[in-house]
Amino acid sequence: MTLRARFSAIAGVAVAAAILVVALVVYFAVRSELFGQIDQTLNDRARPFVERPSGGAPDGGRRFGGRPDGGPPPGGPPAGPRPPVLPGPYGADPGRRPGPPDGRGRGRPSGPSDPGGPLGVAAAGSLSPYGGAAGHLQFVSPAGRVSAPPDESGSPLIPASAAARAIAARGSGRDVSDVHVGGVHVRVLTVGRPGGGAVQTARPLSEVDRELGRIVLILVLVGVGGSVLAALLGAFVGRAALAPINRFTRRTENLTSDLDLSERLEVVGRDELTRLARSFNTTLDALEGSVAAQRQLVADASHELRTPIASLRANIQTLEDAERLPESELAKLREDIVSELDELTALVGDVVELARGTKRGAAQDFVRIDEVVAAAVRRAERRAPELTFEVDLVSVVVRGDPERISRAVSNVIDNARKWSPPDGTVEVGLRDGVLSVRDHGPGFDEADLPHVFDRFFRAPGARTMEGSGLGLAIVRQAAEAHGGFARASNARGGGALLELSFGAVLEGESEPERAEPDQQPISRPPE
Repeated sequence: MTLRARFSAIAGVAVAAAILVVALVVYFAVRSELFGQIDQTLNDRARPFVERPSGGAPDGGRRFGGRPDGGPPPGGPPAGPRPPVLPGPYGADPGRRPGPPDGRGRGRPSGPSDPGGPLGVAAAGSLSPYGGAAGHLQFVSPAGRVSAPPDESGSPLIPASAAARAIAARGSGRDVSDVHVGGVHVRVLTVGRPGGGAVQTARPLSEVDRELGRIVLILVLVGVGGSVLAALLGAFVGRAALAPINRFTRRTENLTSDLDLSERLEVVGRDELTRLARSFNTTLDALEGSVAAQRQLVADASHELRTPIASLRANIQTLEDAERLPESELAKLREDIVSELDELTALVGDVVELARGTKRGAAQDFVRIDEVVAAAVRRAERRAPELTFEVDLVSVVVRGDPERISRAVSNVIDNARKWSPPDGTVEVGLRDGVLSVRDHGPGFDEADLPHVFDRFFRAPGARTMEGSGLGLAIVRQAAEAHGGFARASNARGGGALLELSFGAVLEGESEPERAEPDQQPISRPPE
């Protein structure tokens, strides 16, 4: 899935979720409002039958001339005046007059029906069961028997639920429930009557259900339409939002396809894409520097390789006339060939080492720097027995590549050996994880100090000496690969001073299979 399609999908889902939440809120708000109006209507219809008469005790159901158990009078309408009836759409029609029943036990209206109710339906003149919008009235005796007043005799009785019988038995309490009677959805209000019994008012919810169904249909259509529109707008917004990224991508593709590392992206603004462009330019800077360094390494190596290869070729061509040469010259020629081959091998090894870069290798182990330095000093003493090596070491453990560390230490000590005068002294110290090697030779020229660790750099006085100018470059690269440093300076009193570190010293850790590393300073005279 593309990023644009993902944006469109996320926008569509987010808007659809918002529409769904709004639709649910609207639906339940309308439903609550409709049911609230119906409950108010049922409450108003039941109120006259549960209020206490002024100045007396509860009527106990006798306001209709009924029995003390709350049922309707046995012989027809009550003799006294009818109970008060609320005018309006939810009460009895003020225009209703006594007359023959209309087939549902209701009097016919004397005039046009009054459109009322929360849904605008006919009230008293409704042909719906259970009184239509006007509602249905019935009584529940304390014994749980259901009866209806004479003018409600045409509507079927609603069976009393357990909650209604309990309210009638107590003569107090209130309960609202929705029931289905004869396939009709009815909302029933049960209110206890003082003195015993209960009055129930009910209203069919057919109109409410139809209205809620229409609302649901409208909300579904709005939700579907809104989701489709949100998806279209999401696609448009995604296209507009990703336009800068598309331009950035095309620009980077052009840069990488041309392989011109000198080109850079334009950095304008302060947004996220600007930060990305700046980061990309930084990467290009590092890549350009790395490529330039590699090219310089290849060029310098090629230049340095020409000399030993040319010398080898000349010596090999001379060997073609070996029968004409005296034995002494043949021996010298063979010695030169071996020397050139050694130099060529060392040069190739140095180039390969430099090509590794400053990235740490996979072979990481605990390394005792003091042991590595001591071994390098012993090798230097065998090569230059005329020199004196003053060694002052403490045990230092780091984690790194043993081979690279050993080669860097050997290069530093060999450099001091080459520049030391005959019968000179080389001072080697290891303190706080920093190796210092000082010779008493001529030291560095101030102009050469910034270039001491450069590849193939050789001071004017060193061009006649052995080596390719890669030894100290390997030293710095190995130090930086381990998180350390390499520094060069002129020591007080003369001579060169090289300082080398291979990163943080491990404290509280020891080399594997070494229980008690020696932590005392090591000072020994040369062998």
